[in-house]
Amino acid sequence: MTTSKKIWIGVGIVVLVVVLGLVSSYNGLVSMKEAATSQWQQVETAYQRRLDLIPNLVESVKGAMKQETAIFTALADARSGYAGAKTLNEKAVAAGQVESALGRLLAIVENYPTLKSLDTVQNLMTQLEGTENRVSVERQRFNSSVQSYEVAIKTFPRSVIASMFGFGDIKYFEAQAGAEVAPQVKL
Repeated sequence: MTTSKKIWIGVGIVVLVVVLGLVSSYNGLVSMKEAATSQWQQVETAYQRRLDLIPNLVESVKGAMKQETAIFTALADARSGYAGAKTLNEKAVAAGQVESALGRLLAIVENYPTLKSLDTVQNLMTQLEGTENRVSVERQRFNSSVQSYEVAIKTFPRSVIASMFGFGDIKYFEAQAGAEVAPQVKL
């Protein structure tokens, strides 16, 4: 075998390794982005469960409390806002509004011992508590998926591949401002 053939074989092997590395990196980025997108769907599934439970809780509480219509209206508006949200960020903001209104409703239920003792209300509150735990877990998993993806698109050499093929940032789920403050009910 001649020297020029050896050089061409060597160049071919190097090119093949580079191409395989690019393909592998690209496919890895696609997988990570899809994992984050899939995890967001899990968050939305938990949100939907919450939204499905809210009308039942509201109707149960409404039967025992006619005077708290402002909270019922806020919950209905928040649910509508979530249903109308189109982007991931709009849905996150709308979900925060649902949580805020739901927090006020739950605070009211806590302040009315007769409501707390109603089996229907107690059952629905237990289901909502479980759903809120699911939402929290799914959000955490979403943020973990986003973190893996973000690290991949920002570290070399995948950062070059990510910019070449248009892999952009995915925003973490963040709590809304004021979410750390418990709602206060003044009756």
